[in-house]
Amino acid sequence: MRLRTRVEAIDASAGAVRLSGGTTLPYDVLVIATGSRPMMPGIPGETLDGVFTLKNLSDAIRIKAYIRDRHCRRAVILGAGYIAMEMSESLRRIGLQTTVVYRGTLPAKKWDGEFSKLILEEITQHGVEFIPGMKPVAIEKGREGSLRLLTDGPVIETDLVLMGLGVTPEVELAKSAGCAIGGGTGAVQVDFTQETSREGIWSAGDCCEVFHRVSRRWTSIPLGDIANKQGRIAGINIGGRPARFEGVVGATSFKVFDLEVAACGLGEKEALESGFSPESVLVWGTSTARSMGGPRLGLKLVADRSTGRLLGAQAAGRGGAVRKIDVLSACLWNEADLDGLAYLDLAYAPPFGGAWDLIHIGAQELLRKIVSS
Repeated sequence: MRLRTRVEAIDASAGAVRLSGGTTLPYDVLVIATGSRPMMPGIPGETLDGVFTLKNLSDAIRIKAYIRDRHCRRAVILGAGYIAMEMSESLRRIGLQTTVVYRGTLPAKKWDGEFSKLILEEITQHGVEFIPGMKPVAIEKGREGSLRLLTDGPVIETDLVLMGLGVTPEVELAKSAGCAIGGGTGAVQVDFTQETSREGIWSAGDCCEVFHRVSRRWTSIPLGDIANKQGRIAGINIGGRPARFEGVVGATSFKVFDLEVAACGLGEKEALESGFSPESVLVWGTSTARSMGGPRLGLKLVADRSTGRLLGAQAAGRGGAVRKIDVLSACLWNEADLDGLAYLDLAYAPPFGGAWDLIHIGAQELLRKIVSS
């Protein structure tokens, strides 16, 4: 293992990598696992002291030390995805006045608008200020070590700025080695064994594509669990035993304060782009049997009108949301339809839901909606 060593270039024809310091390391097999890099807004001042991205443990340690050493009281987060939401909670819990600045109208735009409203309610109830429809223009130094965020609206005074704008695949080394890059994803193209277009070079993690079993397309989903599976499959194949990574259904989740949010599969827009005729329904219930007065839980189902096949699902609530999506992810994996979901055998007990689970209720309501239209 070579720590604190950077790969400067790959010479695929010679089977060697050039390391920082000028040394060369030969290889028989190469795995590119360069991950992703944080996206930046491309505005003046984004490299100033006190402006951070959060991508790894080192970033977290630097942010924590900066807050402690500078006695920070105020923080601004640019972006409103799940990393931004999780960071808003972390900053509020250590007492910082936290403001989220976002170009859109609601946080977590991947989710249904009703669920995004729940997320907004959750963060504002815990003291996070959310400013929608605002574009950052520049960051300037303020007085006494503070920062000034200039926007197309008011100027916001703060002690630190956190970029939560997502990530993009880190593919420069793969490009230099002649590996094909996906035009729509910007990620390294791989096959089901994780080998790239360049024989003898493999790739795994955020830098490479993954096959989506619902859309039947190769896409980019930078999540740690996917990276782990891809890495294992690559290693098994390199070791001489054939193995395939059969893809994903896009299952994801996060928690902000007391609210669980989860999703799998496709939304309506993605389903249309993938050639389906989507129909959806949003149903509300509780995470327990109604007689027990559990917290409110919402579930959205998306299905294909012509076949009744389940295409995607979303859930949000103060308990039970991730459990619903875990079940529906397995259903997506096996190409279940609404008829099957409507009477799916689930583990019933009043502390966990009603005799008719929200999954049953949603599937039956969506079936009625499709039949009656």
